[in-house]
Amino acid sequence: MEMLSAYAIIILAAGNSSRLGEPKQLLKYQNKTLIRHITEAAAETVGSNVIVVTGSNAELIQNEIDGLSFQLAHNADWQEGMASSIVTGVSKLITLNPQCQGAVIAVSDQPFVTSSLFRDLIQSNIQNGSGIVASSYDQTVGTPVFFSSSYFPQLLQLTGVEGAKKLIKRFESDVTTISFPLGSIDIDTQEDYGNLLSLS
Repeated sequence: MEMLSAYAIIILAAGNSSRLGEPKQLLKYQNKTLIRHITEAAAETVGSNVIVVTGSNAELIQNEIDGLSFQLAHNADWQEGMASSIVTGVSKLITLNPQCQGAVIAVSDQPFVTSSLFRDLIQSNIQNGSGIVASSYDQTVGTPVFFSSSYFPQLLQLTGVEGAKKLIKRFESDVTTISFPLGSIDIDTQEDYGNLLSLS
């Protein structure tokens, strides 16, 4: 399967999981931590064009994915919210790969994200030219979400707790969606994690 090397995947893994009480990136599901699972899936799709944005617990997370193909971007301002991590990741991407044609933004606590989903998001842009390709689940759209490079300037202007959803809403006419029913499963609390483990 060819690598989609003109594209990148940015994994946001900087949060401190305050509601969970431990770093959610390091929770295990099917014998693999969530951060390792998603980093492997990303590397399978775009090779070394994977950027992992760390913040809280940076060293623990880095150790967990050591040996995989990725670039590290540390967000010193991670406490300011998701926007700062998106800005950190996109800035690093532009520096490393100014010719990059687009990037998928993913979070580290959606355990059912696969390389085929990443591939579908990017291929959808290649085939139909939509500037934004979002995952749809639970009557909403969200991550993982693809942005063509023409949106990088808007991503760099996000602030505070704003995430990619703000741009999905603002540029609705340029959005295509890919169905990802299991995208609604993410881990914010111990109860969420217990529910996840009961699925396997």
